Amino acid sequence: MYEEFKAKIVLITGGTTGMGKAAAFAFARYNAKVIICGRREAEGKQTEFEAKKENLSVDFYQCDVSDPKQVKDMISYIVKKYGALHFAFNNAGIDGERGPITECTLENWQRTIDINLNSVFYCLKYEIPEMIKAGGGCIVNNASVSGHRGYPGLPAYIASKHGVIGISKAAATENAAKNIRVNSISPGLIITPMFPEERRKEEGFKKWIEAIVPMKRMANADEVAKCVLWLCSEQSSYITGDDLAIDGGLLAR
Repeated sequence: MYEEFKAKIVLITGGTTGMGKAAAFAFARYNAKVIICGRREAEGKQTEFEAKKENLSVDFYQCDVSDPKQVKDMISYIVKKYGALHFAFNNAGIDGERGPITECTLENWQRTIDINLNSVFYCLKYEIPEMIKAGGGCIVNNASVSGHRGYPGLPAYIASKHGVIGISKAAATENAAKNIRVNSISPGLIITPMFPEERRKEEGFKKWIEAIVPMKRMANADEVAKCVLWLCSEQSSYITGDDLAIDGGLLAR
């Protein structure tokens, strides 16, 4: 299964924790050469160390994906060192500060849009030309169920995730004839550092999950990683410009 990933080059942004880390290990277990990037070197080196203990090819590159020059330099580095770029999971993101639109600071708006949406644009801008040179590729962008709804209190996050879905569709239609597929995913409530264990154990939190998620549970990061691999695999060869909800039925309500 997934022989197509063997010796292929995969970039995962926000790859040091959570869904990005799970996807990195999943690709590497199918013998891909994975490059993870993030801002925090200590987390990156720790993830790299954990992968090496399993004899997995996961290398860390320190990069702030909200900076277009750093993204351009990272892609150039990857192609120079590894020879090509075949797959990408553009996953980096933050929640931003909570509060209504009228209380959202300009700084919070800009930072959230820069990290969640502008970074995806920068990555696509520099990933796609290298995939064209490689003869094709696949890209998955991490959106959110919030990209389908207008939940109150997170205006910048909501706007950014709607934007990720939109730019994914645009990139898909522009590059479909070039053997490049681009899709997005919309995770729901996932067990990641954004939801620490002490919070998940709270009775009120459990009741909230059961009330809004038809499957009455959160997903783990590995469940998301499996979907990312599937979207990059030949098993989804006729799927592009789509958004896959990984949400236990949340959006179906």
